[in-house]
Amino acid sequence: MKLDKGTQGPGLVRRRVAMSAAAAAIGATAVFGGGLTTAAHADSATLTGIVLGVGANETQRVVSWYSSAGTAQVIQVAPTSKLVNGEFPTSAVTFPATVTANSVNGGYNAHATIDSLKQNTAYSYRVGVEGQWSPTYSFTTQDFNGNNLDFLFFGDPQIGSSGNVAKDGAGWLDTLDVALAANPKAELLVSGGDQVETANTETQWNAFLAPDKLRQYPWAATIGNHDVGGRAYEQHFWTPNTDRSAPYYNGSAATRSGGDYWFKYKNVLFIDINSNAYTNGSDAAHIDYITNVVKEHGADAKHTVLIYHHAIYSPAAHANDSDNKQRRQDFPAAFSKLGVDLVLQGHDHSYSRSYVIKNGEKANKDEQPGADSVVKGPGGVIYVTANSASGSKYYDLTAPDVTKDPNFGPDPLNPKSHWANSVENQEHVRTYVRIQVRGNKLVVENIRSGTCAAPNAAVELG
Repeated sequence: MKLDKGTQGPGLVRRRVAMSAAAAAIGATAVFGGGLTTAAHADSATLTGIVLGVGANETQRVVSWYSSAGTAQVIQVAPTSKLVNGEFPTSAVTFPATVTANSVNGGYNAHATIDSLKQNTAYSYRVGVEGQWSPTYSFTTQDFNGNNLDFLFFGDPQIGSSGNVAKDGAGWLDTLDVALAANPKAELLVSGGDQVETANTETQWNAFLAPDKLRQYPWAATIGNHDVGGRAYEQHFWTPNTDRSAPYYNGSAATRSGGDYWFKYKNVLFIDINSNAYTNGSDAAHIDYITNVVKEHGADAKHTVLIYHHAIYSPAAHANDSDNKQRRQDFPAAFSKLGVDLVLQGHDHSYSRSYVIKNGEKANKDEQPGADSVVKGPGGVIYVTANSASGSKYYDLTAPDVTKDPNFGPDPLNPKSHWANSVENQEHVRTYVRIQVRGNKLVVENIRSGTCAAPNAAVELG
């Protein structure tokens, strides 16, 4: 799908489905800019679950990790070119971490923000303290001022949902390897939610976080329904500009996790909301949050991309869930009014790409199913649902059912599909979604990252 907003009005959207690329191991180098220059010493600590996250903008990264000790810890960062035989130079900079008692495993969770990154630079980083460092990891920044941006969107790894954590983890690892071998210039990895099957099961989190790609490319986390009911999501992922007040949470104070957050990367404004919170005025609160972010930061962006877990126009098992029917009433008109261009969603373990939708209706009744390109006028929004990135679970497509929701019936041009969707697809094959920003254009492609063969736990286990 290619979306061209132009300078004043309509844009263009093209969809392509590409075959999977061959898996290949790739290396990335990595990290940064100014900060503190002293490191604390600590008792012996075991450091696990290190993950690279997005910062508030392209000059930042957030690193989160678990520690067995609650002592002072830091991130140490240096341009990779300055390392000699793997040793960090004396000019390396450290950023202090926030270390907090961990309600999940009795240890501690930590996070710190790397700031003042330079463009087109390879950086290396490690966490801990002098004499107690983690392994060294790396990432590379790209051009901050250009109009081009490639990022990848992943639906529901949901490690553990097949009943076999190892198989699910193998599929997830392979998808990341395949996707980044095919797209080494990707700058962000964006989550559709449901990283794991059970919120506080650390064996599942360990398998999700095992791929080193998650320490080389920043993960923009999204909270799914399987990530709630415990604090592990929030303890593994610290997100920028996050509002964690009650309307953006759900559950008791002891278990709730998530919040709404935003970040800006080059000319794209990303807004991520916790769609698990939707009752008692939460949908209205989400809309207010998005409205305020767009009002304050939208003028500086060419594109606005919204991310949340529950796909409102999805075609499979969750198509007519009561909560999704509620969101279909609450969200579309507001998104059109706010100028949202692209909505990325998960939850339904199948792929769909909508027509251009304006105020909850098809914007152009003559737009054809599966068209390579469509015109996007003001207020038009494209909704994408991502399939499983790990192969842990697939949902088969469902037929439109007006007895369950009279407002989500068949497409007159393609009665087997729901009216909102230009494309609905389920092949029981792991996939990811590639989004390319090319100036005023957005190109969205659903790409196979494997076949029906292993690693593909849902197929292997029947």
